[in-house]
Amino acid sequence: MRPRLRAITGVMAGVLAAAMAVTTLPARAQTPVPYQSSPERRTIQDDRAWGPWLGPFREKLVPSMMQDFGERYIYAPADAALPPPAKGEQRVVFIGDSITDLWDLARFFPGKPYINRGIGSQVTAQMLVRFTQDVVALHPRAVVILGGVNDVTGFLQVESADSVVSNIAAMADIARAHGIAVVLCSILPVTDTATQRDNVAQRKPTELRAINARLAALAKARGYAFADYAPALAAPDGLMQQGLTRDGIHPLSAGYARMVPIVQAAIETALSRQP
Repeated sequence: MRPRLRAITGVMAGVLAAAMAVTTLPARAQTPVPYQSSPERRTIQDDRAWGPWLGPFREKLVPSMMQDFGERYIYAPADAALPPPAKGEQRVVFIGDSITDLWDLARFFPGKPYINRGIGSQVTAQMLVRFTQDVVALHPRAVVILGGVNDVTGFLQVESADSVVSNIAAMADIARAHGIAVVLCSILPVTDTATQRDNVAQRKPTELRAINARLAALAKARGYAFADYAPALAAPDGLMQQGLTRDGIHPLSAGYARMVPIVQAAIETALSRQP
């Protein structure tokens, strides 16, 4: 064998021997990486001053929501007792937070088979959890979805604008998959009041309006009806008119009265688009 060929052969043999040595290391030299199912949880101390009523209310809600985050127990008996829609019945379910919960549908929509499934203080993630029970299982022709103000203020669960729109879109997707017409609603404008000055900043009206613009675009893109309450409730500065609210968030009867024709027209539009 020529000298150069012998040299190359020797190098290759050395490389092969080194590779075999690596692959045949004793098992004790290969330290396994401990398995971890998920990153560690974090704990948060919420030091925000919620006041003498809201603070204790939040503390009582937390243990309950650890067992039933969507609070499905609230309407479970009423859902079970509700008969199926009669033939030709144009049943509509309103799902939302306290703004929906406080809306006396029987008074403002006399003779209409409209069902209220609002729960005070809820965020859109909770509404999504209970959507099948409190909406789909009731077999409505249409659903009116209004939520997001609690998400933005972070009263129970802090949600970003992206997650608010995503949660509402998911509810609409579920409804459409079950043949239920969809009405998306704009979040109501907010304001200060005589007894709650400077609260409007933490209510984030600019962010609320940005979410509303995205909800309007979502409704247009997917063919949902959209109930835009702002033109009827807002002052020129974009905040809720002072005479329409007592606390800066919830409408008084005069506010609800202005909302009625807006949502009724949206319901009729949604139903007209159903096959």
